[in-house]
Amino acid sequence: MNIVHPVFTLNSGQGMPAVGMGTYKLNGREGVASMLEGITNGYRLLDSAFNYENEGSVGAAVRECGLPRGELFVTSKLPGRHQRYAEAVSTIEESLYRTGLDYLDLYLIHWPNPRQNLYVEAWQAMIEAQQKGLLRSIGVCNFLPEHIERLMAETGVCPAVNQIELHPFFPQDEALAFHRRHGIATQAWSPLGRKSDLLQNPLIADIGARLGKSVAQVVLRWQLQHGALPIPKSSNSERQRQNLAVFDFELSADDMAAIATLAKPDGRLAGQDPAVYEEF
Repeated sequence: MNIVHPVFTLNSGQGMPAVGMGTYKLNGREGVASMLEGITNGYRLLDSAFNYENEGSVGAAVRECGLPRGELFVTSKLPGRHQRYAEAVSTIEESLYRTGLDYLDLYLIHWPNPRQNLYVEAWQAMIEAQQKGLLRSIGVCNFLPEHIERLMAETGVCPAVNQIELHPFFPQDEALAFHRRHGIATQAWSPLGRKSDLLQNPLIADIGARLGKSVAQVVLRWQLQHGALPIPKSSNSERQRQNLAVFDFELSADDMAAIATLAKPDGRLAGQDPAVYEEF
């Protein structure tokens, strides 16, 4: 299936597909099959992490899909327990060994873990891995503006991406504004509000009914117009196709304003505040 969708140019100069495929809990042979289905359905970005324990499955899907390596964009992430410089160096290498790939398109620090106070060390290791050609672009996940400002102040290198929780219940307006000022791409995890009632929301359902689109498609279109690049996860082939079919319509200003009313003061789905949350 040939779906052409926009490519976002990162501050590294690298192009990144505007919509990616989340791979959390897609493991083993079954996970490879789901990823291959996703690639067949048009996905070109596979988002993984060291902690997902599926980097090997991602690599297998890349090798088996029949596409040239350069047509796929593979992301993985450094876990909190390996943020010390030497451990970060070896973990990046381990991610490459697990995937069986010569390079990763994007590598992210999974969480800042500020109480550990090691994320600058990890960032330095990633800068050097990028200079060696092991990583095409480097970025972060779940970083607050103060964390990113510290990275830039101490290393002079700005992340290409910050992947954050972002959905209509938690639109992250301040983070998006900060990212725009610094040329950082915003990726959205849990873009469809995992483990919430977002996909049953009547306001969004009404918009979808008027446009002939599913609730998920309306939410993903909202993400794109809001300034975020979503990475929805689905192992269902039909939903995979629907999640990519979001480039042939637009939400009106009134639609966007209506969805904005769904924001909550703290709409985090699991209360994972990067100022205090620790991931290992």
